[in-house]
Amino acid sequence: MDLFLPESGLVIWMLIAFVIVLIILAKAGWPMIMGAVEKRNAHISDSLLAAEEANNALAGIEQKRQETMAAAQAEQIKIMKESQDLKTQLIEEAKTQARQEAEKIVADARLKIEKEQAEAMANIKNEVIALSVDIAEKLLQRELSDKSSQNAYIEQLLKNNPPRIEA
Repeated sequence: MDLFLPESGLVIWMLIAFVIVLIILAKAGWPMIMGAVEKRNAHISDSLLAAEEANNALAGIEQKRQETMAAAQAEQIKIMKESQDLKTQLIEEAKTQARQEAEKIVADARLKIEKEQAEAMANIKNEVIALSVDIAEKLLQRELSDKSSQNAYIEQLLKNNPPRIEA
């Protein structure tokens, strides 16, 4: 048991050595250790503040992104509406132009029909006149003495050359 019971002189020297180490550590070691711990605490605090600022900045950026997306969607809707309006306007203009062209074609056709009718009527009149002159000429060439023979001759000419009427 003597091993576990130290002598009093040894205890005093151990105590003196412990106090000297304690004083050296208190003067040189503890301030360095405490400085490093405080420096580490300051760095952690600064890092936490920087992280919080980064989170706030990120939240601001996210809000700006959402605002930008909303503005882009509004612009897209506006462009789609404008293109739809333009499409409708172009269709209406095309319909109006087609209607005007159709009316012009119909008017031209009516004028052509009227012109052809007038030409047909003029041709009919000319043929009637020519036929009348021809009949009169043939009547005059033939010197007929009585009225009954003249009428018979006119009927014969009409049977042989019926009048042509073109519509």
